[in-house]
Amino acid sequence: MRFIIFVIDHATNSGNPAEMKAIDTFNDALRENGQWVFACGIGAPDTATLVDNRDGLGESVAASLFTERDFYSGFWVIDVDSLEIARNLTLAASRACNRRVELRPLLG
Repeated sequence: MRFIIFVIDHATNSGNPAEMKAIDTFNDALRENGQWVFACGIGAPDTATLVDNRDGLGESVAASLFTERDFYSGFWVIDVDSLEIARNLTLAASRACNRRVELRPLLG
């Protein structure tokens, strides 16, 4: 089962040295346990382009779907055997990055 864990923040690259070390340790544990798929940071909403090409609309706007202060600043994709394991890893991810996080299953 694959899940995505979104990091919720109000800035990009906001991790302090202690948080970055904790994140590296968390990432290493995911790799060692065969649960790592992918992880990375995401640019701030002001770097986003919102595109709508439904029915050939061809609309492209320098904007983000996010209008609130908080946004997704990064994510992990994990591969685990159960939702319970994913939830436990999500708790560990929140602790490691010192941020709120959001867990969602990947479909398909």
